[in-house]
Amino acid sequence: MSDPVRSVAFHALRAVSEQDAYVNLVLPAMLDEHHIEGRDAAFATELVHGTLRRQGTYDAIIDRVASKGVRSIDPPVLDALRLGAHQLLNMRVPAHAAVSETVDVVRREIGHKPVAFTNALLRKIGQKDLDGWIGLVTAGLGADEARAISASHPLWIVKALREALGGHAAQIDKLLAADNVPPRVTLVARPGLSSPDQLPGTPGRLSPYARILDEGGDPGAIAEVRDGRAGVQDEGSQLVAIALADAVVEGSDERWLDVCAGPGGKAALLGALAAGRGASLVANEMQEHRAELVRHGVRRLDNVEVTVFDGREGPWEPGSFDRVLVDAPCTGLGALRRRPESRWRRKPEDLDDLVPLQEALLRRSLELVRPGGVVAYATCSPHLRETTGVVEAVTRGRSDVVVESTQQWWPHIDGTDAMFCAIVRRS
Repeated sequence: MSDPVRSVAFHALRAVSEQDAYVNLVLPAMLDEHHIEGRDAAFATELVHGTLRRQGTYDAIIDRVASKGVRSIDPPVLDALRLGAHQLLNMRVPAHAAVSETVDVVRREIGHKPVAFTNALLRKIGQKDLDGWIGLVTAGLGADEARAISASHPLWIVKALREALGGHAAQIDKLLAADNVPPRVTLVARPGLSSPDQLPGTPGRLSPYARILDEGGDPGAIAEVRDGRAGVQDEGSQLVAIALADAVVEGSDERWLDVCAGPGGKAALLGALAAGRGASLVANEMQEHRAELVRHGVRRLDNVEVTVFDGREGPWEPGSFDRVLVDAPCTGLGALRRRPESRWRRKPEDLDDLVPLQEALLRRSLELVRPGGVVAYATCSPHLRETTGVVEAVTRGRSDVVVESTQQWWPHIDGTDAMFCAIVRRS
């Protein structure tokens, strides 16, 4: 490969498009395979992640310059055009290099037939800057339709996020912009195993256990992370575990449960907090491969038992836990900044399957917690159907439960993923 970095970026995009691969898994493996590191690895990462984040904007521009529209373009060629557009409009790559190197990738990886087509379209794209193109392709559109293109989010997500923000136009614009900024790596010191002062970085804004790596770097090179005394965890996720642990519980406080524990970040922090009080944690996960991730995350904690059951049907006795966490499967709309491909995969109809599951898990958790105990219901999504909608549906008309608090954190306000957490007490 004459340009292995761009070729790897192209193949990573193809894996995401064709195989529904997760970019955070497939790209590092490809970089390792081709021995790409340092500045070249950083360039490839920005190429792939940036292209995925701004895909909606680039597709609208490509649709304008392609005589038969974006839908007529073969998927491999379209991925190459997106890569080229990102270099032309959002990176400090000279226009001639962005065009010629992308054309070389097409020639090498796809074949000679689409070379002239790719070259012509990229040269047209290079005739305007990003703001010029956005002004052109959004002219005459409604406010949300224009936002969907300019901020590169599907229209249904724009509308859902705006509704969750109470309809405030200024807030939705800030949130969409925050979704397009790569998050900084955040570490968590697990109490009793390490302290934040032992970790590099600056203190977190909201969690007392957080450290933020302002300069980036490889968390796996940090000894405390390598041996399980600390981990990589967004502050929003840390705050959910802290909220459950901080809720006042009278009487016994010995048995805690994490119903949906995979991949294990919250379980590890919760287990460490439980250990400090002499409590035990059952960390349950339905899927064996995710349960293995939980085992790895809690390997330094001997008060945590990892189980593998459907959280709705596990073998636990009703009223047998003092605290229960329901970190429910969700659309993940709160983590779009760190999972750039997910915004293009999720569909509104996904909610029709997820919401009944979320409600069932919360109902089951309220059965499993004892009277006087608390349940934390959490989602990494601010969508109202997944957050307050679920809590209201499950608790409405019940005299035996009390919703004590709800909290929604936001990337543009709190610097966290858009995590939601409700504390529900069994009365």
